[in-house]
Amino acid sequence: MRESYKFFENIHCEFYPCHKGLHNLNCLFCYCPFYRDDDCGGDFQILPNGIKDCSACVYPHIRENYDEIVRRLWH
Repeated sequence: MRESYKFFENIHCEFYPCHKGLHNLNCLFCYCPFYRDDDCGGDFQILPNGIKDCSACVYPHIRENYDEIVRRLWH
């Protein structure tokens, strides 16, 4: 089964790749749906100014995480 709806890569985006060194990344969740969650499961840090920095997190960009992301959004 192809399931192409689970993956979208925009190589023409002005910010691509948004995470250096990572290619073949899923842009479907370009803006992480869990950004506001403290328990997002990603690799983040809180900067001294209180802003959540997710630049080290690639969780929503990995093709295989689509099903888990959708499951979490619906529960």
